[in-house]
Amino acid sequence: MTLRAYLGADIFDGARRVSGQALLVEGGRIVGIVPDVPEGAEVTRLEGGVIAPGLVDLQVNGGGGVMFNDDPSVDTLRVMARAHIGLGATAILPTLITDTPSHSRAAIDAVEAAIAQGVAGIAGLHLEGPHLSVARKGAHDPSLIRAMGDGDLEMLCAAAERLPVLKMTLAPEAVTPEQIRALTGAGVLVSLGHSDAGFDACVAAVEAGAACATHLFNAMSQLGNREPGLVGAVLAEGRLSAGLIADGVHVHPATIRAAMAAKTGPGRIFLVSDAMSVAGSEQQAFTLNGREIRRAGGRLTLENGTLAGADLDLPTAIHNLAAWGICDRDHALAMATSIPAELIGAGDFGHLRPGARADFIHLATDGLRAVWKDGTRIGQG
Repeated sequence: MTLRAYLGADIFDGARRVSGQALLVEGGRIVGIVPDVPEGAEVTRLEGGVIAPGLVDLQVNGGGGVMFNDDPSVDTLRVMARAHIGLGATAILPTLITDTPSHSRAAIDAVEAAIAQGVAGIAGLHLEGPHLSVARKGAHDPSLIRAMGDGDLEMLCAAAERLPVLKMTLAPEAVTPEQIRALTGAGVLVSLGHSDAGFDACVAAVEAGAACATHLFNAMSQLGNREPGLVGAVLAEGRLSAGLIADGVHVHPATIRAAMAAKTGPGRIFLVSDAMSVAGSEQQAFTLNGREIRRAGGRLTLENGTLAGADLDLPTAIHNLAAWGICDRDHALAMATSIPAELIGAGDFGHLRPGARADFIHLATDGLRAVWKDGTRIGQG
């Protein structure tokens, strides 16, 4: 095996940035970050910028011109993963939004098969629905939204045993605390979203084991003076982390700034793309559950103007947070690497530490320069 050294750029390991050092890679794994290059190492010199862990995206509906809902298969996952690796996300949770029970089963089967076949970049599965609130449906088909039944619970608990990560977005009003306890006890990451629930119901869901919220501020009960809603629960409850779409369309930068200042820990806010099929493609329109979604002006919308996912990638989200002065670039990088990786318990992703996968990117002020997966350069921005 060849020992390779990458130098000429700062290195952000998921927690801290160092300068004037080299990243060592061998056999598809990180060897370490060192001040001196060992004799005999094959050297790659980069021109400025920063080396960072491959990005981790926990909400990916599609990419490369395909949607997971349209065809929950291994072939679809290959296309999606390839598109997002090209955008810097070397670990993704393919996301199936509200659909039929048969589609949910097909998605579980497809992700299990993709991982078994070694499809690069697939870290698990995110089921966003169907156990949501019609009042906060967003672009989800209301005819498919329903309360959780015993059969659903059994299927999800069994799926958690088959998959390395199963994230489930649900509304507290569509499930019982007992069902949440059963899900989390089986290893499901329960995320609250598409919910009109009040603060007390959301806190009860956290007490039952919910640990996350889906696309903070969007499709959820808002922060009010007498009723804090799900937004208030996320900010006040340290046991909740939350995904955020930082495109300037879904959430105003001033609102993001306020939320990050107000968030109680140890739960943290992290970045998601909520990407649809247009990611990594020139596609201008597509269909979701039989409804046309149009791409224009950085937005993806239904005919009635309802936002339907985002026209966003994580390098752009990182750039936005720094450009808006909300946080420094390193914290924004952590929000797309180590923070989501730690939330799903994926120690192999999101960090540049000895023994971890050699998944890393070269990011400059003008955007993504290159991507390495398992030590092999396979994408370039």
